This record gives sequence, structure tokens and C-alpha cells, in this order.
Amino acid sequence: MIANLKTYLDKTSHIAPLAVFRVCFGALLFLSIIRFWAKGWIYDLYIQPKFHFTYYNFEWVTPLGSYTYILFVICAITAILVAIGYKYRLAIILFFLSFTYIELMDKTTYLNHYYFVSVLSFLMIFLPANAYFSVDSYIKKRAYNYVPSYAIDSIKLLLAIVYFYAGLAKINSDWLFRAMPLKIWLPSKYDVPFIGNSILQQEWVHYFMSWSGMLYDLLIPFLLFYKRTRLLAFVAVVIFHLLTRVLFPIGMFPYIMIVSSLIFFSDNFHIKIINYVKKVIFKLPVTIGKNVTIIKDQNIFSRSKKKLTLGVLAVFFIIQLLFPFRYLLYPGELFWTEEGYRFSWRVMLMEKMGYANFKIVDSVSKKQFYVNNADFLTPFQEKQMSTQPDFIVQYAHYLGDHFKEQNHKNIQVYVESYVALNGRLSKPYINPSVDLYQQKDLFKHKTWILPFNDEIKGF
Repeated sequence: MIANLKTYLDKTSHIAPLAVFRVCFGALLFLSIIRFWAKGWIYDLYIQPKFHFTYYNFEWVTPLGSYTYILFVICAITAILVAIGYKYRLAIILFFLSFTYIELMDKTTYLNHYYFVSVLSFLMIFLPANAYFSVDSYIKKRAYNYVPSYAIDSIKLLLAIVYFYAGLAKINSDWLFRAMPLKIWLPSKYDVPFIGNSILQQEWVHYFMSWSGMLYDLLIPFLLFYKRTRLLAFVAVVIFHLLTRVLFPIGMFPYIMIVSSLIFFSDNFHIKIINYVKKVIFKLPVTIGKNVTIIKDQNIFSRSKKKLTLGVLAVFFIIQLLFPFRYLLYPGELFWTEEGYRFSWRVMLMEKMGYANFKIVDSVSKKQFYVNNADFLTPFQEKQMSTQPDFIVQYAHYLGDHFKEQNHKNIQVYVESYVALNGRLSKPYINPSVDLYQQKDLFKHKTWILPFNDEIKGF
């Protein structure tokens, strides 16, 4: 086995798939940032709110006021630099840092595909994606035709983990045997042309899409890896993600996944893409790089750099494989408590509607009053807060601090909350007798979450 591993680590592949991936990744992320800016979401999500929900241990990551726009400018510029392969190493590091900072500013905006972009951009820091078909290689007059196979396979593996873990998460009783939450979402899409008022209203369609979605996520990585099924699998990728884009507002993520899946295709396929880009799009001859020395046999990594890269990749993938299972460390139903839910490739698995009414109490005089959440939160923030325990306790501390600054004494913060999960009747969510101002948002189990009193079987 060790011999086989050594043989694999010495194996090389043509760099073209990695170069095409770099170009597509950078270009799509640039468009995504421009779209985000054009829709006014920078102001709506990061500048307008009075309060921001931060991640545990990342409380120092906050919006920068009007300077937040500069952060997005840096992110957009570095995305373009990544795409063209200019100052690549610096560009991808700055892109990772700026994009991840944006993601961490307010967890109200958390989406799996934002996390995917952060993880993928971190991985790309250690890959020689600019060694071919890049401004860097043209300036240095040196390009590498071949790179270690693991440089390309690492991206394939990450994509496979994302898909497969998303499929595992769908093997649960709500998704498969109750068609939840698709049974709630799909009928509401009555305005979708041709199918909204007919097909999407049928219950069998809800079950069909639930089961086919689970099978798609579980099988698509293997079908993409296998040459004989690769083309058919890619067609399935395109259909699946375009349909997802039509039905659900999830931005550029479907296009990122479609383009990313191209990396599974052969070297020749990507070489043809590069030649097409040179000849047709840029109106340049295919031999434009003839004054660039092509290095065929020399390994792009020195011995020390190879050891460092392999070490980082090993730790990276161990974390990616194990981290999504941290929910097993917590008691209770994952969908109810959401302890260990984020960062685990659980995509669109639940519909939660909630209500949270906060009460401020003077522990000595027993005087009390209720808070109007609209005075402190945007409608989007309030919707997210009302169903997630870590949001609720964080908001309770914000309220306690706010009223303490207004000279209120002996402050206690209580909440009356109800949550409906995947079509079930609304149930009490947070223990109303617990002073949340005395609780902390830690990684430990939150004992003040009331029991679910139901069971969702599965992963």
C-alpha cells in the first residue's frame, strides 16, 4: 500500500485542467461579487443593520462601515487576477482572506456555497494553478506542462466530498418519507413558467425530486470519475443545477458547480478549451506562447515544497472528512438544535419558521417590558434569529448590553419562542424560565433548548 501511495505521489498529469479551473473560478467569482454589489446587498446586509451576528471566536470580524465596499473591491480585483494568473499566489491569498472575512462578518448570510468558495480558495493557495496559460508564466517565460496528479485530484476530491456528504445528509426520514421540505417549497413556485401551476403541485413530484436529489448527490462523484459515464454525468450536473437555479434563488452557486465539474474531463479536452480561448476569444494564434520555455520533465515542486504541500493537503482533507460529523458529539435532534449543522454540506434540508419575543426583567423590582425586534434587527435578521439558538442567545446579550447602557438595572433577558420544523406544528423552542443574559454562546450543548419530542431518522 505504501508503495502504491508513493507511486501515486510521483505521478504527473497535464496541467491544462487546473489552468482552466483557475480561469473559470476567478471569472465566476468576479461576476458573483459584481452581482452582489449591483443588487445592493452590501448595504442591506452589512452596512444598514445596527447589529451583526458574529461567529464564536470571530467576534472581532465585523463590517467596516463604508470601507466595507473597499473589501469587496479587493475581493473582485483579486478574483480577476486569479483568473488571468497574474501575481497568482498573492492574489489567491488575498482573495481567500477578503472573501472569508466577508463571510464571517455576519452569520445571518451563511450559505454552504460561500463556505465552499472559502474552502476551495484556501486549497488553491497550495496548488500551482498559474504554472501554465497565465500572465505569470508569460512574464517569467517559463511554463510547466505537467504537475503532480494530486494537484488536480485534490479539487476533484473536494467536489466529491461536497456532493457525497450532501447526499448522506439527505438520507433522513423527513427528506425521503415526508418529502420535506420540498413539499412546502415546490408548491409555492406556482409562478415558474410551464410547470409551476401543474407539475410542481403534484405530491409524487415532491417525492421524486427528494429521492432523485439524494441519489444524484451520492452517485454523481463516482459517475464523474468513471470515464464511460462522465459525459452523461456532466449532462446530469447541468440539468440538476440549472433546475435548482430556476426553482431556488441561490445565486452563482449552480454555475460554479457546473464549471467545476469540467475538471473531471481529460487533459485533451482542456487543452482544446485553452486553444479555443486563445484563437477565437482572444483572437490570438495558438502558438502565442512560443517564446515561453515549456518545462516537461522537471517537477514544479522542490522536495521541501512537496512535503509542505502534501502535509497541508493531508490535514486539510482529514478536517474536511471529519468536521461534518461533529454533530454526533451533541445530544438531541440536529435539525432542531442546529448544533454542528453549519459547515457540514447539509444543503436545503429543512424549513423552520419561528417566533421569538424577548422580555427584559429587573431581577429586583420585577418590572418588565417586551422588546420590539424591529427596533434592532432587519426583517431578514429577525427571521434567521428566531429559529437558531446561537443567534437567540447572542441577540439576548446584545439586548442586555444595550439596556444596561441606558441605565437599566439588574437586567435579565428571557425569550418566549416557538418554532415549526418541516411542516410540523409550532412548538416551544427555548426554555422561557432561563435568563439568557447569563448564558454564553459556546461549543457546549445548550441545555436551555427545549426537547424536540419527535424523531428524524438518518444522518
